[in-house]
Amino acid sequence: MPNGLSNEMSPSPPGPVSLRQRIHDILEYGSEHDPVTRLVNTILVTLILLNVAAFAAETMPDVGPRYRNLFELFNLVSVAIFSVEYVLRLWSCTEMPLLRAQRPWRARLKFAMRPLLIIDLIAILPFYLGFLIGVDLRVLRVLRLFRFLKLARYSPALVALGRVIANERRALFGALLVMLALLLFASSGMYFIERNVQPEVFGSIPSAAWWALATLTTVGYGDVTPVTSLGKAFGGLIMIFGLGMFALPIGIIATGFSQEANRREFVITWGMVARVPLFAQLEATVVARIGAMLYSRSYVAGEPIMRIGDDADAMFFISSGEVAVETGEGQVRLGEGDFFGEMALLYRRRREHNVTAVTNCRLLVLDKLDFERLCHSEPELVSHVRRVAEARLKAGKTKR
Repeated sequence: MPNGLSNEMSPSPPGPVSLRQRIHDILEYGSEHDPVTRLVNTILVTLILLNVAAFAAETMPDVGPRYRNLFELFNLVSVAIFSVEYVLRLWSCTEMPLLRAQRPWRARLKFAMRPLLIIDLIAILPFYLGFLIGVDLRVLRVLRLFRFLKLARYSPALVALGRVIANERRALFGALLVMLALLLFASSGMYFIERNVQPEVFGSIPSAAWWALATLTTVGYGDVTPVTSLGKAFGGLIMIFGLGMFALPIGIIATGFSQEANRREFVITWGMVARVPLFAQLEATVVARIGAMLYSRSYVAGEPIMRIGDDADAMFFISSGEVAVETGEGQVRLGEGDFFGEMALLYRRRREHNVTAVTNCRLLVLDKLDFERLCHSEPELVSHVRRVAEARLKAGKTKR
């Protein structure tokens, strides 16, 4: 074994993969290097888009009645495929590291409560309700539009946007309060100015709120307008306020999305973090908290990741791909689930090994400050990292 490295640093040979594990990997993790996963994702995304197009086409008078049977057949096939997908996700979810220790029924129930699984269920529910209840549920066909939301699973941009909204929820709530206050101010002001001249339109604050909302949003339908000079001047002032009102939430989301995009080269999902063996036995809330600390980096084959003498500013977890740790005695290959770079953080020293990407790699990065926070919040986890580091140091000394 090369100097300074132990068997804990090299990836253990993978055991046989069960059918359930394979299905879980294909449906939930979606490795871009797996051709089967790419094929399944392509089929599902295409089917989702075709369903949305078919739903819209059915409402066209010259298309819907003529191809009604074709649309019904397509919907039947789609429901069958989406149902199989839903059942397979539920069946294979017990392979998820955080759910393995639980009873199968409890694990599947918890998994079914996830937002994306609820969307999957709603997308196929109208079809089965029509058979079970036996009444006209055509109004529920609008729920088929939920199939479009299934794309969130395959769109990193939507996941990133959702994370931005969650991170900026306090600022957005503050902006909402400002918008509501401005709406109340505009409707109250116009009520007092125009109520005697146009009582049928501005006779109450709720009635004036329609004008205020149309003006603040710069829509200005023109169905309700002030007629007094003071009312027109006040209306012009509200128009100016309206420009700034919507700039608040737009600016908050745009800034947050830009920061998210600059920090993350690919979106880190909960499942991606849970798949790292070091985090596999942690509670779901802890995994989510760690996931918020991590950011991502992608490396192409042959690209250096760290060099001897570099500052120790982070440790790395391999999400996919393979890296080579170069030492004076040779190379050690690390693969999916392994981590490296922890010793320099623990012992506050510079890098002692060169690390290069052997294949295209996705790495989860935990920087120094977040590592220190993790030391305080999850001492048992960091103790395990320290034990691995000490074992590597001990192995290195015995080789000298």
